[in-house]
Amino acid sequence: MKLVIKDLTKTYKNGVKAIDNLSLEIGTGMFGLLGPNGAGKSSLMRTIATLQSADKGTITFGDINVLEDKMSLRKVLGYLPQSFGVYPKMSAEALLHYFATLKGIASRNDRDKIVNEVLEITNLYDVKNKNVSGYSGGMKQRFGIAQLLLNNPKLIIVDEPTAGLDPAERNRFLNVLREVGTNCTVIFSTHIVEDVKELCNEMAILNGGRILKHTTPIEATAEIENQIWTKVIQRDELEDVEATYNVLSSNYNQDNTLNIRVHGLEIPAEDFIKAKPQLDDVYFMALRQEELISI
Repeated sequence: MKLVIKDLTKTYKNGVKAIDNLSLEIGTGMFGLLGPNGAGKSSLMRTIATLQSADKGTITFGDINVLEDKMSLRKVLGYLPQSFGVYPKMSAEALLHYFATLKGIASRNDRDKIVNEVLEITNLYDVKNKNVSGYSGGMKQRFGIAQLLLNNPKLIIVDEPTAGLDPAERNRFLNVLREVGTNCTVIFSTHIVEDVKELCNEMAILNGGRILKHTTPIEATAEIENQIWTKVIQRDELEDVEATYNVLSSNYNQDNTLNIRVHGLEIPAEDFIKAKPQLDDVYFMALRQEELISI
């Protein structure tokens, strides 16, 4: 099933235009929605998830008119918001049974089957009797995936799911999401470029409520092959270098020098070295181009 968004606009009462005439098509598989904090990602996710209305535009998922038939969409939706909330002092198993009941799974045998399945998928079966309130951050995120899988969703939305997780928890969470995202449409909203690179077969860069680029991670980096250059500079040189070259990013070295990455169709100067393009370069290029256009 395909999610199709056309001319979607949302402006809040304070005048902030969170979604700006946005159009996008998303098919089966893992789709990364990449953008900085405040880009409009959560506003778009909440609108798709029927948690807020749009000012204009349409959203369809298969034959479901999302904005007009919210209940039909909710039956096939799994949603993990950026903040899942406060958990009661209940075990993971008991809480999943409760959520399953709310989702209309009346039979105890049916609930037992689906609850055990989602606990296995999310690697939480061995800690199913532990209170969720005592879980680590990564375990809570995996529990969030477990609860959204209870209704066998066709559309899954996860909003900034790895923010605040340590590297080990992040890897475990991404592995779970990779497993569940093979047969449905998964929208993975994040500001972490590495998550999209590792997980998604298609992506879009969003800022200011607008799609800046819609591509795949492989195609995006291929487009700038032989166009990324690197050089080590002193800290006090950065301002002058930024005024001269199209600097995409800079990172400190152990000796307190800076390694800069520059975009250019040809070598900027003799002391630059050609570098292999990274998805970060594509991301920073898109944001920089939008910034220059808006000036």
